[in-house]
Parts: sequence; C-alpha cells; structure tokens
Amino acid sequence: MGILNVTPDSFSDGGRHFALQDAVNHAKRMIEDGADIIDIGGESTRPFSEPINEDEELSRVIPVIEKVRDISDIPISIDTYKSSIAHEAIRAGADIINDISGLTYDEKMAQVIAEHDAYTVIMHIRGTPKNMQVDPVYDDVVTEIMAFLRRQSNYAVKAGVDERKIILDPGIGFGKRIEDNLRILKMLHVFKELGKPVLVGTSMKSFIGKITDSNLEQRVEGTLATVAVALMNGADIFRVHDVGRTSKVLKMVKAVMDA
Repeated sequence: MGILNVTPDSFSDGGRHFALQDAVNHAKRMIEDGADIIDIGGESTRPFSEPINEDEELSRVIPVIEKVRDISDIPISIDTYKSSIAHEAIRAGADIINDISGLTYDEKMAQVIAEHDAYTVIMHIRGTPKNMQVDPVYDDVVTEIMAFLRRQSNYAVKAGVDERKIILDPGIGFGKRIEDNLRILKMLHVFKELGKPVLVGTSMKSFIGKITDSNLEQRVEGTLATVAVALMNGADIFRVHDVGRTSKVLKMVKAVMDA
C-alpha cells in the first residue's frame, strides 16, 4: 500500500504531493515500483495534528482519486474517518475506506461502507491524533488491541459490512509507546487469530528514529527492518512511503520463507 498524502503538513511527506499533478505523478511512480494499493489522504493524522473541515478535505482528495482512477484500475484507499468523505471518495473511484478510528469517530461510517459494499481497514487508536501520544498506557497492549479489533469487526458486520472485506490494523504509532510498537510487531501472529488480513504501518515513524537515533530522512533502513519482521510474523499489507525498496525487501524475505 503506497502512501499518497495530499497534505501540506503530514509528518514524512507533507507538501511534496500537494499539487494535483504532483500527486498523480507520485501515484504513477508507486504503481511502477510495485504498489498494489494507493492510499490517499487529505488530512494529516500525525501526533498533535489539528483536524480540517470536510470541504477542505474533499477539495484535496476527490480530484486525486478521480485522476488516479483515470490512469489505473489499481485499488484505491481513502484515508479518512469522516463518513461524508468516504461516501464521496467511493463515488469518485475509491475501493477501500481506511479509518484510523476503527469506525468510532463517525457513527455513520459503517453504514456508508455497507451501502457501498466497500472494503474497510479497521485500525486501533487510543484517543485522537491531537492527544494520542499524551501518556498512553496499557496493561497488555496486544490483548487490549485484540479486544478492540474484535469488537469493531463485529460492530461493522452487524451494520451490514461484508465480513470478507474487513482488514485489521493494530495502529502502530497511534497512541502507543515505543515498547508497545515493538510488542505489536513481535506478536503480530496473534492478530491473525481474528481471521482477517492484517495491515501494518510503520513507515518512517518516530519510534524507529528513537531506536536507531535517526532523523526523519534516516529512517528508511529501520522501516525496512520492521517490514521484514512484520512479514515474517504474519502481516499481509504494508502501508509505506518507499514502495520500490519495500517491494524488494518483501520479495527477498518471502523467498526465504518459501524456501
């Protein structure tokens, strides 16, 4: 899953693909590099970020979705927690709703997904992007995330979402301490017990920088290491900025696993 942030302020690539043609060109490059899904987001959800209004978000993402759909039949994911954005994104050509709130911020989200028979990513988060990194604490991070993902999956199915179209994301970096992120990566196989594909998003995140003593531009190697570990521990989908290098790492690790 290649990340396409159409934002001025995302933590890793904010502003780089804000213009429409820049965004489309970047999508093309990621597709050429081996992306299987393009994940388009119009609102930064980095720690301590402020929400934007729906009109602004729509103006950022809808033209990009339409243009990417024009050039490719690749599955498109819309990274949003707002049901109105999800509805318009699907009408514009999106296939997947990637909701960082796990269908908890907007009570209409599950209904919209069900009405469109769309795929959805249910992610775990504690709090909101603005406050999620203010002293997050868990007694047992894996058990607590498992319970949340199970509960929200059941909620989605009851709302009419196709159970076969649910993807689960433990939410690395979203209301998690460094030790929580490491524990999630180590225990990813446990989440497979829920019987659904597992998505992992570690790309360029701050816990990698803290462990490797690296600034943002120096986190590529640490990111690739987490991708390799995640694949070996059961992850199915990898949400990344650097599709080319990630694709090569995944091919190599998979070759070893299949030997």
